[in-house]
Amino acid sequence: MVKETDLELSDGRRLHVYDAAPDEGDRRLAVFWHHGTPNTGDPPEPLFPAATDYRIRLLSYDRPGYGGSTPRRGRDVASAAVDTSGIADAMGIGRFAVMGHSGGGPHALACAALLPERVLAVVSGSGLAPFRAEGLDWFAGMSPSGAAELHAAAEGRAALEHHFASSEFDPEVFTPADHAALAGAWGWLGAIAAKAMERGLDPMVDDDLAFVAPWGFDPGQVSAPVLYLHGGQDRMVPSSHGEWLARHTRASELWLRPEDGHVSVLSSAPAALGWLRDHAKRS
Repeated sequence: MVKETDLELSDGRRLHVYDAAPDEGDRRLAVFWHHGTPNTGDPPEPLFPAATDYRIRLLSYDRPGYGGSTPRRGRDVASAAVDTSGIADAMGIGRFAVMGHSGGGPHALACAALLPERVLAVVSGSGLAPFRAEGLDWFAGMSPSGAAELHAAAEGRAALEHHFASSEFDPEVFTPADHAALAGAWGWLGAIAAKAMERGLDPMVDDDLAFVAPWGFDPGQVSAPVLYLHGGQDRMVPSSHGEWLARHTRASELWLRPEDGHVSVLSSAPAALGWLRDHAKRS
């Protein structure tokens, strides 16, 4: 059972929060899931069996503008740390782990970088590296449509809004393995993406603008153990991003899955959740 609540913040905003183990959560490791772009914060149903096996309490929230959360125009990636710590405080959670996929990856890293006394361990799957990261050809390997979207984001809100208004979804951003995953257990992602779009494109615009702006932290600040999970065939976020992040994070490990794409790499997510549990125990 997933319990959903609305949390009112001191600044007047509202965050829609999900708790996948509300009845026995205090006896489990708390793991905050940071959702992709565009998604809502619904905790990932395909990971529920592994979370039960590993005695993990999955929590999450709709990023500002998505689902039931108040929009926050101009938010940066670092703001996820403020929101996550606010939720943890309200729920009486002291220390916790974080896990993010795709657009959630940078937001999970933000929590680890800016809440070092609270974050025990991190998993970042298929996540972007900082824009203009030194030594990384940031756009190399992206599908043409994905690169066009982020080039537009780099030009600003008006250019990105025009891009979305004049383009359609390109199924070629996904590999055949991705399409197979979306037709199977991870079809859950398609339903969550559709739900996220019900309120329009503004939160997706906010996400993209945050990715190409200064993040508000450096991945090198992260001191907690980090696992980067990336597909070698990823056309949305090339594996070079995961490799760059692993080189620039102190206590990191990279699981590069050569045959996987952006979504199919989530077949390794249950094992990554086990890695998270094991490393959180040691922290």
